[in-house]
Amino acid sequence: MDNHVQEFKKLPTTCISDAMDGLNNLDPSIKPLKEDYKLAGRAFTVKIPVGDNLAVLKAIRNAKSGDILVVDAKGNQYRAIAGDFVVGMMQTIGIGGLVVDGVIRDIVGIKELDFPVFSKGTTVAASGKAGVGEINVPISCGGMPIHPGDIIVGDADGVVVIPQSSEQEVLAKALEKLTKDQEREAKISGNQDAIFKHLDHLLGK
Repeated sequence: MDNHVQEFKKLPTTCISDAMDGLNNLDPSIKPLKEDYKLAGRAFTVKIPVGDNLAVLKAIRNAKSGDILVVDAKGNQYRAIAGDFVVGMMQTIGIGGLVVDGVIRDIVGIKELDFPVFSKGTTVAASGKAGVGEINVPISCGGMPIHPGDIIVGDADGVVVIPQSSEQEVLAKALEKLTKDQEREAKISGNQDAIFKHLDHLLGK
């Protein structure tokens, strides 16, 4: 895992989002299957038509260890792009997580794998394998443009994407935001007078 990815993995998505003025968040309907899931890695992008997941299998075959599979499934919630067997293959070969603008199935089995999956939910219907789709191309996922190699970070609050062109700048701003938040918490936590003073400041009094 490269240094920037390691650093971003230590940060909450809320700080990263604030560092980018809330402009690079995936749709909030894309959530982790478990609240304790956390992922961070480079995007390996997948573009599929509704109801066909062969390109997902191709991506599993070509992705590097630590990559995050980011799947543009057009937001479709009828047919699953993967079940527990396919997700198990991702885990076994070292993929860092799955983010999909769509749904999965076999939720109980996937949760037992303890592999970070972020999706719009679950369904019962499988996808076909006609073979249409592309990998490692620019995509849209959750309303955000994502390019291969962008950094993807996800936790209980959602998923953010950090473009490669600005990752150093975003990292610096996110670290600064985290430090300020921690200092503020230490200053006012449990201190009623400090809380009222802080509220007055925010309210312009």
